[in-house]
Amino acid sequence: MTEKPTPAPRPTAEQLLAARDTTIEDVTAPGLRVLFCGINPGLWSGATGHHFARPGNRFWPALHRSGFTPRQFRPDEQRQLLGLGLGITNVAPRTTAKADELTADELRAGGAALTERVLRLRPRVLAVLGIGAYRTAFGRRTAAVGRQEQVIGDTGVWVLPNPSGLNAHYTPDALAAEFAALREAVQESL
Repeated sequence: MTEKPTPAPRPTAEQLLAARDTTIEDVTAPGLRVLFCGINPGLWSGATGHHFARPGNRFWPALHRSGFTPRQFRPDEQRQLLGLGLGITNVAPRTTAKADELTADELRAGGAALTERVLRLRPRVLAVLGIGAYRTAFGRRTAAVGRQEQVIGDTGVWVLPNPSGLNAHYTPDALAAEFAALREAVQESL
């Protein structure tokens, strides 16, 4: 049976308020297998400094259930992803309570900055977590979840569903299946 990770201490209301409009450090390195890209950090992430930190976020369970990690990591273990050839960044760096607080201009500017980051780091695949953010950031209005025709340099692009607990369109099983499809595609390309 898989052991459940111990949750990190809950940020206080003051810490969450102070986290608004801050940024957190990317977890990146050159030549990763997959660079996962969130829309932007939420307040829990801003308060803790860890990506996908809010307990209801399904990123860490989906990452494990899809076979990317040998166990479910906690957000404070995010740097261990680098040893597995995985990393995390965001389209927009600004911390907000909800992604819909970002403007279209912020997402487009984030897409341009993300393109530069990908060209510099050269991961095998960029996996953007959120179809709406991807469509806006990259001007791909008809994009769907899955492998994209777009490439950035020699990096393939894949869109995954937003793992936020607010995304009711995907069950945990369906989310893990989408992550698994990406993992299988990456393995096939080795």
